[in-house]
Amino acid sequence: MNSPALFIVVALVWGSTWLAITGQLGVVSPVASVTYRFVIAAVILMLWCWQRSVPLRFPWRTHVGMAGQGACLFSLNYLCIYVAEQYISSGLVAILFSLLAVLNVFGARALFGAPLTARTVFAAVLGIGGVTLMFLPEFRMMNNHPEVLKGIAFGVLGVLFACGGNMVAIHNQRTEVPVWSGAAWGMVYGAVISALIGLAMGIEWTFDMRPMYIISLLYLSVFGTIVAFLCYLTLLKREGAGPASYVIVVTPVVALLLSTLFEGYQWTAIAAVGAVLALVGNFLTMRRSR
Repeated sequence: MNSPALFIVVALVWGSTWLAITGQLGVVSPVASVTYRFVIAAVILMLWCWQRSVPLRFPWRTHVGMAGQGACLFSLNYLCIYVAEQYISSGLVAILFSLLAVLNVFGARALFGAPLTARTVFAAVLGIGGVTLMFLPEFRMMNNHPEVLKGIAFGVLGVLFACGGNMVAIHNQRTEVPVWSGAAWGMVYGAVISALIGLAMGIEWTFDMRPMYIISLLYLSVFGTIVAFLCYLTLLKREGAGPASYVIVVTPVVALLLSTLFEGYQWTAIAAVGAVLALVGNFLTMRRSR
């Protein structure tokens, strides 16, 4: 598969996962759904690593780092996403998560001394301002729909967990943990942590036999978690971090279009301006931080 095709696959799959998550909501607890998702993904990825002789044995100190990565990237942030999408549209959650590009830059600066320029700060302000504009119509609904604030709060918390997970992942890679090994073990730990959270909460471990739930679960586990990740890493290897990172800019566009088509997301002039500013801010952040 050539690089443009890889880019399109990653953007379409990751952009559609936000809508696919809505197929997981309603009957099964979000904690159970996240657990099921990463159990499936972890088994597949572990088998893939084993077949390709990717190292899977590490000292216990390394497992601590991989467990931290799993907790943030494959458990807590997704739990927040699933809860957030119960209250606000999937497209808005995707736009909110686009701020991850901005937070990663500041996180890398604070923890690893990565360079930070005035232009990057300007791009961050632009992105944050754009997201704020997009959520203005939601803020106005809070008097009649107070649950909207809960959705926004969980979305923001999910972004923070994802940023923390990315910082742990960078640390793991600097200690020479292969990307696939860290991801495979991270998914194992993420599934275990989600299961423990479910046990502590006393949730019911039910399963939804509707085709929509099963199809969305398999799509998220196989395509959204593994296939897209494999394509992205291939694109990263071929084209470098700059071109590959632009997927982050395109993904929320796909998510918003799907949300408009299937969830009836209502656009306003302010929301449209906010979307443009958010995407431009992300684009500039990618250009300055690649």
